[in-house]
Amino acid sequence: MTLLSDFLVTPAYAQTAGGEGGLLSAGGMMSILPYVAMFVIFYFILIRPQQQKQKQLRAQLASLRRGDRVLTAGGIVATVQKVRDDSNEMEVEIAPNVRVTVLRETITSVVSSSAKPANDTGAKAG
Repeated sequence: MTLLSDFLVTPAYAQTAGGEGGLLSAGGMMSILPYVAMFVIFYFILIRPQQQKQKQLRAQLASLRRGDRVLTAGGIVATVQKVRDDSNEMEVEIAPNVRVTVLRETITSVVSSSAKPANDTGAKAG
């Protein structure tokens, strides 16, 4: 019976007191430093650009108006016909004389805007 219990149960070894000094020692800080560096790298490479892209899309969705071409989450390119400021819905034209109502959240990008660029004077260079 003791041979079987010695085989199934592993002995536990205690650490000596005053070893490395815990997490706040120099060795403990050096072991955490790679994880902190990895998080900082991930933040600047992945998280921050995604947040900026979402902020830009929210600004574009807030400034949508008639004539803008948009791309929906379903992959449909449509032209905005009517924007309702009081609700989250907008009417878009997906084909000639085919209009549907979509939610703003389903717009994934603005393909082209009917807003006139600031540096466009209308005169052609000749």
